[in-house]
Amino acid sequence: MRRNRSQTAKRRSHHALVQKHLAKCECGALRVPHRACRECGKYNGRVIIDVVARAKREQRRAKRRSAETGETEKQQEKKEESTVQA
Repeated sequence: MRRNRSQTAKRRSHHALVQKHLAKCECGALRVPHRACRECGKYNGRVIIDVVARAKREQRRAKRRSAETGETEKQQEKKEESTVQA
């Protein structure tokens, strides 16, 4: 059965976007409540996430990825040179 406009509007009244509730961390950064802070890694006054170790790990991964992409580019250049010579 067809629904009229008022019934449709009533159903959709809960579809509105809700802004995230943010709390301020000890370091001053905004964070989602009941979650560890992304800036300092603290939750409830204790360090939960080692931010320094995570940054170092991400740097290592980025360096490895750039090295891998460099190798693939060199391999592609060699393939192109071999096809041109043949």
